[in-house]
Amino acid sequence: MSGKDNGPNMQPLLNLQQVTKTYGSGDAAMHALRGISLRIDKGEFVAVMGPSGSGKSTCMNILGCMDQPTEGRYLFQDIDVGRLARNQRTLLRRHYLGFIFQGFNLLNRTSALENVELPLIYRGIAPDERHAAAYQALDTVGLRGWEHHMPNELSGGQQQRVAIARAIVAQPLLLLADEPTGNLDTKRSEEIMELLTAFNCDNGITIVMVTHEADMAAYAKRIVHFRDGQIESDHNQSGDGAC
Repeated sequence: MSGKDNGPNMQPLLNLQQVTKTYGSGDAAMHALRGISLRIDKGEFVAVMGPSGSGKSTCMNILGCMDQPTEGRYLFQDIDVGRLARNQRTLLRRHYLGFIFQGFNLLNRTSALENVELPLIYRGIAPDERHAAAYQALDTVGLRGWEHHMPNELSGGQQQRVAIARAIVAQPLLLLADEPTGNLDTKRSEEIMELLTAFNCDNGITIVMVTHEADMAAYAKRIVHFRDGQIESDHNQSGDGAC
């Protein structure tokens, strides 16, 4: 099985077992994943790399409960996600996962504070409690004083910090980051990676990050390379930002 054996005391958070994903059928079938197995333990920081069409984005969609395997199993804390009803998968995403996207995905007519509050609104958190949590999350990413600014009043780096605050405000077990520095310059990219490293090291948040950039992947503790729908390599590293 691909994945690292981190010892008997480590508990897997995610476990893909012989997962395939096929789109279409017959001669038109496209095999995005070809029987991959991948274990990620709690507290890991994993960079996922590979060329376009290698299967890494399909894998991330499955981990984020936005798609399901054609064959094989996805276990989240030993729960078989494939056996969950759609509303149960929605609750899993809402209560245990956080997402960061390359394009920020902020609501344009909504302040930074209100953008960060969104996951808590979906959870039904009372206004006073979610305001306090959103203020704290923005403070954590260095945006105290910017709470009431609209996205178009923020730089790209600041917008990504808002997106990170939104992702961590509900204290997820797993943070899925899809090219989180893809739209940023080198300095802003390094700042974002230092933030993610701190969340991993200080808060124990498990992070799985897709990236094409080797210097960003160097911050992770482990790199998984995809090619042609399979895991080509999987190795631990010290990492520039490793704990």
